[in-house]
Amino acid sequence: MSTITKIETFRVPPRWLFVRVETADSTVGWGEGTLEGHTEAVEGAYKDLARRFIGWDADRIQDIWQHAYRSRFYRGGPVLMSALSGLDIALWDVKGKRLGVPVWQLLGGKVRDRLKVYGWIGGDKPHAVIEGAKSRKQQGFTAVKMNGTEAIDWIDSPSQLAETVARITDVKSIGLDVGIDFHGRVHKGMAKQLARLLEPLQPLFIEEPLLPTQPQEIADISRLVSTPIALGERLFSRSEFRPYLEARAIDIAQPDVAHCGGISEMHRIASLVETYDVALAPHCPLGPIALAACMQVDISAPNFFIQELSLQMHYNEGADLLTYLVDPTVFAIKEGYVEALQGPGLGIEINEALVREYAERYSSEKPWINAVWTGADGSVREW
Repeated sequence: MSTITKIETFRVPPRWLFVRVETADSTVGWGEGTLEGHTEAVEGAYKDLARRFIGWDADRIQDIWQHAYRSRFYRGGPVLMSALSGLDIALWDVKGKRLGVPVWQLLGGKVRDRLKVYGWIGGDKPHAVIEGAKSRKQQGFTAVKMNGTEAIDWIDSPSQLAETVARITDVKSIGLDVGIDFHGRVHKGMAKQLARLLEPLQPLFIEEPLLPTQPQEIADISRLVSTPIALGERLFSRSEFRPYLEARAIDIAQPDVAHCGGISEMHRIASLVETYDVALAPHCPLGPIALAACMQVDISAPNFFIQELSLQMHYNEGADLLTYLVDPTVFAIKEGYVEALQGPGLGIEINEALVREYAERYSSEKPWINAVWTGADGSVREW
């Protein structure tokens, strides 16, 4: 038995929440429970998890997961699931390290040797996309993602859509595949138009064409165009994917390992969506621990398609994807791919001294929150 003796959290720049689990045999596992814009709420949830699970056998990952999820009357949601995610990831890291194997070995072994990846360009309000696309191509990417629009009203000027089409056309001319993130900011009346206008450009996918409360309406858009529809970052369990699958609304599932229940639940989501012939492309604009956790599932999932990674993303102020890694070459990009991780556990080594240094320095600062956008009339718009 390897008893859990310590559960710690570290708030570090740019906006990440790392989790450290230590066991009685001195094995240390790292997780990530980042919930962008709600850091303090998740930190509070970790106080509860620490009280409940210190003293438990770290090998009982599924038992801990079930108790964390089911043993309290209220369950689910972004805060509780993000906290559970970080703990779950850390426990898988512990188990892999104790057994001397990568987590993907414990998930059934690998089905691929390398993973296709994409990077972000353009920022929250898409700008300088040509320069961003050229830079990504030089870094070894063959695919990128960008926001489709700025803030947009429920029904807005068609000129907003023309600007989007022009930007996508420019990026495509550089020779990259392009995913378009509607970010849930485009409501149905405009989203239908934009999806049709983009279809001839053959985007890699359109992401969150509507808010993740609209499975039937998203299904309507899916039937309207041939472009693959992707979503899932704001769905927090396999049961929340169910209505989108049953409505035949999506082609690509994008669960976020730091929000959806960790490696355990992402692995289950991957198997669930495969039965609907839906691809897996995990959402991950987060830190290196979340990326490594995603990759463990990606390596073993037959329906994996492409992996988001946050290298030099516009949110990364004060630290970047590689900052906290002892060996940053594990995420080296070559011809659009990253090699499968080979080390035990998550396959990465975290610079603990640097994490503690940054966390101490960052603790006095206000945690990151997203921008709040309003229209010309003063009403709130989707960010």
